[in-house]
Amino acid sequence: MKKALLVIDMQKICIGKDHADYFKYDDGLLDAVNQVIDNSQDKIIIYIRNVMKNNIINKFAPFHAYEGSREAELAEGLHIVSENVFDKFVGDAFSNKKLDEFLKSHEVDEIEVIGVDGGACVAMTALGALKNGYRVTVNTKAIGTMFEKKKASYFEKIKKLGADFI
Repeated sequence: MKKALLVIDMQKICIGKDHADYFKYDDGLLDAVNQVIDNSQDKIIIYIRNVMKNNIINKFAPFHAYEGSREAELAEGLHIVSENVFDKFVGDAFSNKKLDEFLKSHEVDEIEVIGVDGGACVAMTALGALKNGYRVTVNTKAIGTMFEKKKASYFEKIKKLGADFI
């Protein structure tokens, strides 16, 4: 049984000294995520970036993390221990088919998710992993959340589908 750790949306736009005003994640989140990364030598570490296409619709968003922009880069201070980086344009990281192909090629069957946001991309990725047949662990010690009501609803659904929570 091989395991992977998905580090979701830990980007300059979301966290760190230059994050967008829209995001209000706890200062301890980066430390918590780094601690999980440091304690995951038995897992394949994968970083997921949420990027936006530079189009007319996204110009009206309250923040901008366009493909190739500084804001879309992984956050300063984040422990980068692999070159496994996948981009996504929507909440669920499994919308990028290359992620699932990569996991299958490495015989991964269990996924742990951490990062931002527990009421959006982390939860949607956990659901995507479950739908794709992976065992899922949601590590609540290293998840930032701005959308508490959505998080509660998503987490209830994820639990019913068999995910573990730590």
